[in-house]
Parts: sequence; C-alpha cells; structure tokens
Amino acid sequence: QVQLVESGGGLVQAGESLRLSCAVSGRTFSTYAMGWFRQAPGKEREFVAAISRAGGNTYYADSVKGRFTISRDNAKNTVYLQMSSLKPEDTAVYYCGAQPYGVGSRTTDSYNYWGQGTQVTVSS
Repeated sequence: QVQLVESGGGLVQAGESLRLSCAVSGRTFSTYAMGWFRQAPGKEREFVAAISRAGGNTYYADSVKGRFTISRDNAKNTVYLQMSSLKPEDTAVYYCGAQPYGVGSRTTDSYNYWGQGTQVTVSS
C-alpha cells in the first residue's frame, strides 16, 4: 500500500514563503507522476502543480505560476512545493497525489493515491 505524508504547512503572513513536503512510501516513487492540489472551505479540490516522473516536466495553475515551484527528489521519495509571495487566497488544505505511470495530470481523478493534507493559512 502506498502512503503519502505531507508536512510543512502553517500560518504565515502575506508575502512570506513556505515549503511543503510529501514523503511517499515504497520503492516505486520514480514511477509516479506527482501533483499538488488544494481545497479551501466550501470549495472543490483544485489543481496547483504537477511534475513528471523524472522531474523534467512541470505544470502549474495560472493562479500560482511564477510564485510556486514543484520539485522532486527520487532518491528521497519526496516531492516538494516551494511557495513564495503567498496571498490570503492561497489559504487551503494542500494535498499531494501520486499518479502511477502518469505524466502529471491536472485532474483529481487521475491520481490513485492521496495524502491526508496539510493546512496552509495566509493572513493579510
């Protein structure tokens, strides 16, 4: 069974930065495309960023492009989301997802495994 564990969330002020991490169990991490999604209260889960299996291709939502950077370390079975210039509208629970043999999709139903989420709160 694949397990994903997010960490790094917290409370920050607008303009500050955070780095989220998602550690994935098992020895097949390099076969998963990985994605970050977020869900604010009363809203659907939305795509934030994704990265291909080898890390050569990255994809971003327009709302975070230029502010967030997704990366991965296949030796550590970990994917990261560096978030800069945070805004109050970035407040949400952030989830990582794993897509076996995928390319990094923008849709939630493309991901087979999910973490429990980590809360990010940005105050104005």
